[in-house]
Amino acid sequence: MSRAVLIHAGYQDSRRLLRSQLQGMHLQWFAAEDEGRTEDPTERKLQKAREDGKVAKSQDVTGAVILLLSVMTVWLLSSYMLDQFRSMMHYYFMRAAEIDVTQDGLIATSFFQFFLRMFAPVAIVSFIAAAAGNILQVGFLFSTKPITPDLQKISPNIGKWLKKSFAGVEAGYNLFKAIGKVLIVGVIAFINIYSHAGQLVNLVNSTYMQGLQLVGGIALRIFLQTALIMLLLSLLDYRFQRRQHIENLKMSVQEVKEERKTYEGDPQIRGRLKQRMQEMMTRNIVQTVPKADVIVTNPTHFAVALEYDRMSMNAPMVIAKGQDAMAFRIRRLAQDNGVPVVENKPLARTLYAEVEVGETIPPKFYMAVVTVLKQVYQMGGAEEGRRTVHG
Repeated sequence: MSRAVLIHAGYQDSRRLLRSQLQGMHLQWFAAEDEGRTEDPTERKLQKAREDGKVAKSQDVTGAVILLLSVMTVWLLSSYMLDQFRSMMHYYFMRAAEIDVTQDGLIATSFFQFFLRMFAPVAIVSFIAAAAGNILQVGFLFSTKPITPDLQKISPNIGKWLKKSFAGVEAGYNLFKAIGKVLIVGVIAFINIYSHAGQLVNLVNSTYMQGLQLVGGIALRIFLQTALIMLLLSLLDYRFQRRQHIENLKMSVQEVKEERKTYEGDPQIRGRLKQRMQEMMTRNIVQTVPKADVIVTNPTHFAVALEYDRMSMNAPMVIAKGQDAMAFRIRRLAQDNGVPVVENKPLARTLYAEVEVGETIPPKFYMAVVTVLKQVYQMGGAEEGRRTVHG
């Protein structure tokens, strides 16, 4: 074999190997523009992602809601929690000389009982807040797919992973967000502690309860102010996560075409079906239009054929309708068969849009259609047996 043939064969083998490796990689390691995905995701793509548990969600929103509601619960129940703490201390001080810590299990049991009474309300509120924070963002959604192992997510391309994790937009945003949180908490804590520096210095001259109330109040204010600011900032984070979610789900032009072909059918097949439907409608109007009492027109864009026999029908019926070329065909058949043609633009447009072929007209159109039929009968355009119309 010649050298050129060997080189070509080696090139083809390399292409096949590279293609197989790329097909095994998960798309999460690539940015949308890197893969040529420039189109916004379709509703079906968004729905499938939701079913897979991939939704736009900010952990900061959930964390801020949990922190805010928990702090408010502690603030509202502070008297109750302090009473429980006093009861616990009194219980242990009264039995300090009676209980053998190494042998008696009563000390642990009583401790957990006091602990649950003090912090169970906060734990329950935190659990409800966590559920509410997620439901407010994504609604009711349960999926096990996010925690299902997927070997395709293990990418052999370390460079791409490093770029996504440390050099991408999301990595920079997360770093900035983490530094911002630390600064916010530090500033809030400094302001609150500095404003009470004099009282904190004088704690040596205060009672135990006075010191506890002062330190507890400062801590609550720090947590409450932090929670409020974090909640406001989490709304911006939620907006960023929504944008990233849409970016990650973007599709290429070819993917959009393939999805449309899958769910809506091949355009060529749909074109042929549409052509067959038009042919069937054309054959039908040849038979139905001559039986009509009147043709209501736009006059050029729409044409609706109405038939009414008061002996067998409760209301006039649409037996044919058409737009543009089909409307012209209906008018021509009406002229050839002596069927009256009446111009009524609003009525023609409305009947064409709201009433299907074979359906009787809704009651709201009775007066308008009866007026048209009376006009036709007065001109003598209908058969003798249909001339009596009651409005």
